[in-house]
Amino acid sequence: MGPLFQDRTAAGKFLAKKLLHHANDPSLLVLALPRGGVPVGFEVAKALGALLDVLLVRKIGAPGHEELGLGAIVDGHDPQLVLNEDVVRSVAPPKGYIEREAERQLAEIERRRQHYVGDRPPIVVEGRTVIVVDDGIATGGTVKAALRGLARHHPARLVLAVPVAPADSLRELAGECDDTVCLATPEPFYAVGPHYRDFRQTEDEEVVRLLAEARQWTAAEPSTPQAAS
Repeated sequence: MGPLFQDRTAAGKFLAKKLLHHANDPSLLVLALPRGGVPVGFEVAKALGALLDVLLVRKIGAPGHEELGLGAIVDGHDPQLVLNEDVVRSVAPPKGYIEREAERQLAEIERRRQHYVGDRPPIVVEGRTVIVVDDGIATGGTVKAALRGLARHHPARLVLAVPVAPADSLRELAGECDDTVCLATPEPFYAVGPHYRDFRQTEDEEVVRLLAEARQWTAAEPSTPQAAS
């Protein structure tokens, strides 16, 4: 069986068709995980006439084992620290370690947001229908942290939308949001890349360009709770 999608743009257009029932929602916000989720999210937001923003998530690794995630910092107007309590108890990091790492990763989020959108603050999600988009899911760790962080801001509805993912990851993530939309759940599932004919790395320049272009079809973007209410 060959690749399911030509590239992220094509996948985004297919995904948008499954989300058209949200098109008349004036509160709609599409949040794309950079970098690969942005071309997909761009097509979704364009088809639905929705606001588009990036959602930055930075993992907090265990001391000496950075690949083992103690939790993550999730971007937003009020960034959230989401911890994996089981891993934290197992690792028992030194006192103050998580707080220091959280500050370091938050600084990196702020640096990347500045690079992608300049001084524009994150769009407030409270009371909105929020669609979180990525180019695919493997283990789902980053997406789970993103959904948990966003849920703390009380969106009216939280939707996860991806072109491709393993069925078991989707089942696990279903409890973190109000709805999941996925175009394909192939088995066996080894990685996201093989399901795209063109899965070249999305460059920062493309992310910046697409986010700037998305602002051309949307009105003024509320960025404070007062403006969003």
